[in-house]
Amino acid sequence: MSSTLDSDQALLAAVRQIATEVAAPNADDVDRNARFPAETIDALRGQRALSAFLPTGLGGDDASFATIAHCCLELGRQCGASAMVFAMHQIQLITIARHLEPDSWFEQYLRTLAEEQRLIASVTSEVGTGGDMGRSIAALTPADDGSVSFEKQAPTVSYAAYADDLLTTVRRSPDAEPGDQRVVLSRKDQTELEQTGTWDVLGMRGTCSPAYTVRATVPGEQVLSTTFARVAAESMVPISHILWSHLWLGIAEDAFDRARAFVRAAAKRTPGQTPPAAYRLSHVMVELSLLRAEVDSALKEFIAASAEPGRQRLTTMAAVLRFNNLKLAVSEHAADVCRGALDVSGILGFKNDTPFSVGRHLRDTMSAELMVANTRIHETNAGLLLIAKEV
Repeated sequence: MSSTLDSDQALLAAVRQIATEVAAPNADDVDRNARFPAETIDALRGQRALSAFLPTGLGGDDASFATIAHCCLELGRQCGASAMVFAMHQIQLITIARHLEPDSWFEQYLRTLAEEQRLIASVTSEVGTGGDMGRSIAALTPADDGSVSFEKQAPTVSYAAYADDLLTTVRRSPDAEPGDQRVVLSRKDQTELEQTGTWDVLGMRGTCSPAYTVRATVPGEQVLSTTFARVAAESMVPISHILWSHLWLGIAEDAFDRARAFVRAAAKRTPGQTPPAAYRLSHVMVELSLLRAEVDSALKEFIAASAEPGRQRLTTMAAVLRFNNLKLAVSEHAADVCRGALDVSGILGFKNDTPFSVGRHLRDTMSAELMVANTRIHETNAGLLLIAKEV
């Protein structure tokens, strides 16, 4: 137990150092030029952080899920785009690790990922589905040689041009229902990416997420046997909401820290007096404290449910509502904290060239409501509330 704890602490310390010494100095340039945070991802590769969650038998460090979540928070404090790339990779990695069959192709794939520190991106959104990740138009087409192929029109694929592999949701076969989905892993040399859109956006600019048509042909063994409905309920959806919430919280915490630094600087100019901005800062602190509590409790609940045999609690309507509400709360209120920080620091927070600037923080957190759109999640919740016995 102590060695595992030491390993987790070492990983978190290493990621915190990368966030401070690599991500932070490049964050404004990544944002300004909408470029991939290559320096940060390379540094994370150097620390073998891309595979740290995997058990040692698969080449990882057996890092806890809580530690991975806190790594997302530390990166989020310094560069939202870097944190998002790391989080989205971890979502795919952890999902595969939780659902692979022993001695399968995916088991060997994870060993290769650990050895080479491969970066995974996901292709879950699709043109024509209205943002519903639970339905697919694209389908797997089998061939006589045992391979399968697909073509998917995706409105966004984060960092696709920089990823080594893609995890894509598609229908099980051309005659399958829209919700009868599987996930397929395709390596870069098995995949054709045709960019069909641009990525000149308000926030999270460094995730480099334009639209693509994705085509791939892979051996059938590269299709995860578990249904996507189960994968989504037990892993992909709650893990996404938890890791995203940690990085959004990290962004909000840094915005608060900048506002507090502004207040302290103002206090030094008027010894013995409390600056008016300090009272506004107190209100922002309340909002931030509530966010921290929500994120922490959701993490603990997910870990407890994951430890249960069969992970059945994660498939209940109560669990769906719980983690949907996490996403709704944090995605909306992290931006409120950043707006509050701007209200505290005023013009110096509005300007991009001051130590109190929170413009990037605000823009990055505003994107949170659009990642699995909050309007769609509210629609899902509304339907569940009509039939769920527990909430």
